Amino acid sequence: MVCLGNICRSPLAQGILEAKTNPTEIYVDSAGTAGYHVGEPPDSRSIAVAKKHQIDISQQRSRKFLPSDFENFDHIYVMDKTNYADVLAQARTSSQAQKVKLLLKAAHMKTQAVPDPYYGGEAGFDHVFDLIDKACEVIATKL
Repeated sequence: MVCLGNICRSPLAQGILEAKTNPTEIYVDSAGTAGYHVGEPPDSRSIAVAKKHQIDISQQRSRKFLPSDFENFDHIYVMDKTNYADVLAQARTSSQAQKVKLLLKAAHMKTQAVPDPYYGGEAGFDHVFDLIDKACEVIATKL
């Protein structure tokens, strides 16, 4: 799961997909395309909205997406077209590039970008949670 700073959308996506899959069978992680918040916990509003849905993401720590992630993961879901382009630019082979997908598009949703709620209020985080939750439900059934 990849977004810009790895403190709002991708930590939520990681927590939601983890809650929908068996952790002994599926390993889920998240990262950001920018290293603005490396080592920091998720945004307090992401932690709060996850907690409302009985998901604890408070122990996650932000990290930057690395080219080695192409080798370590079978699927790389990104939150928007900018993240898609940034991750795709790091792919060295066509097989690596094929791993990168827009999260909502992969779940066949009409909206293709998960909006960044960082500069908005709590309602934005609720909306983002709902979008990601629906997408992860579809993805979890495929995994």
